[in-house]
Amino acid sequence: SMSDTYKLSRRQILTMSLALGGVAFSAPLHAIFAQPGRKPTPEQVTGPFYPVMKPLDQDADLTVIQGKPGKAKGQVIHLMGRVLNMKGEPIPGARVEIWQVNTYGRYTHPGDTNPAPLDPNFEGYGVQITDAEGRYRFKTIKPGAYPASQGWTRPPHIHFKVESKTNWLVTQMYFYVEPLNEKDELLTERVDKDSLIVKLMPPTKDVEPDSLLAVWDIVLPQR
Repeated sequence: SMSDTYKLSRRQILTMSLALGGVAFSAPLHAIFAQPGRKPTPEQVTGPFYPVMKPLDQDADLTVIQGKPGKAKGQVIHLMGRVLNMKGEPIPGARVEIWQVNTYGRYTHPGDTNPAPLDPNFEGYGVQITDAEGRYRFKTIKPGAYPASQGWTRPPHIHFKVESKTNWLVTQMYFYVEPLNEKDELLTERVDKDSLIVKLMPPTKDVEPDSLLAVWDIVLPQR
């Protein structure tokens, strides 16, 4: 069935220690995901909302802002995966930046004229450096959809900019079973679009019971 197309067993997920705060995964992810030879993750445009001013609070948790007591509104997602080369080998020390709208569909960017509300407790930007196994990890909110132009509403997506010492990639990650995916001009132009779409999975016992997991590997092109 379609629901089985991308599913990790609970045991496999549990072998990755998912606690935030720098706790290492207890098993190497390559034992779970490794496949010989990889196609590069498709490129997507940077878009107009790459942060003008990067926040001082640059960390793995976008759902809270240092010095503020509140938490971001919306569905909490633990987003994780690895950065790989085209041989399927992990790339340690890669810089992974993400930026996105909040749950209402608004970027924390002066150029966003969407009348949707800002969320004062949602950063909208995060950065991580991959570990020795090429792994990254963020805690964020599932982004909302938003109007891009007349007649075009962008589906929920998260922007990624990934840089290693030798290669780089700008792309966007989308979510499985989103009706707007079928009409999105940026997604549907890609014949290899399936590799940009992730399935949200139930939480493991070490994260919030109402959160979801997204596991997405990124394969850098050879430049």
